[in-house]
Amino acid sequence: MTNAYKNVHPYLAECAAEAARVARGVTPAQLAGPTHCVGWDVRALVNHWVLYTSYGLEHRALRKPLPEELTGRDFTADPDWAGAYAAQLDRAVAAWDDPAVWEGDVDLGMATMPAAELAPMIVKETAVHGWDVAVSTGQEFRVPEGAARLVLDVVERHGELYRRYDGFADPVAVPDDAPVFERALAASGRDPRRGATRR
Repeated sequence: MTNAYKNVHPYLAECAAEAARVARGVTPAQLAGPTHCVGWDVRALVNHWVLYTSYGLEHRALRKPLPEELTGRDFTADPDWAGAYAAQLDRAVAAWDDPAVWEGDVDLGMATMPAAELAPMIVKETAVHGWDVAVSTGQEFRVPEGAARLVLDVVERHGELYRRYDGFADPVAVPDDAPVFERALAASGRDPRRGATRR
C-alpha cells in the first residue's frame, strides 16, 4: 500500500490544485447556469464537487462519516466558497499525506473499500467533475499526463459500476491517438469536444 501512496498522492495534489484554480474562475452569475450534467445547474454540480472531493476526501482519510450538516449544505452560499474549497482541499490532501492512511479499508456506509483503491477514484472525481465545472463556466481543466493516465485507468476499470448508478453515460468515440485525459472523459460518457468549443 505504500506504493499506492507514492504513486497516487502526487496526482491527488495536482488535481486538487487545479480544482482550486478552476473554482476561483467561477463567477456568481454562472452558478445558476446550465451544465451538460442532466438535471444539474452549476450550483448543484459545484456543491457535489466540493462535498466529495474535499470534505469527503478528508473524512475518508480520517475514517469518519460525512456529517448530515455537510451533505445538505449549499457551499456556494458563502461568497468566498472557492477560497474555502481551496483550504479544505489542502486539508484533505494533507490528511492523505501519510502512508498509514493508505492501509486498510474505508467504511463507505453501504460497503467498505481498500483505501488504496478509493483514493484513485476520488482523484477521478476531482478531475472529471472539475472538467464538468470548467466546461460549464468557459474554462479549461488541465491534467498532467501521469494524473490523466490514472484517471483513465479508474474510468476503464470501474466504468460499468459507475454506469450502473447513472454516474457515467455510454462511452463517446474519440480517435485512438486522442490525448489521455480526453480518452478518459470519453470513456466516462463525456464528449471532450465540448470543452474545445468553450475555450
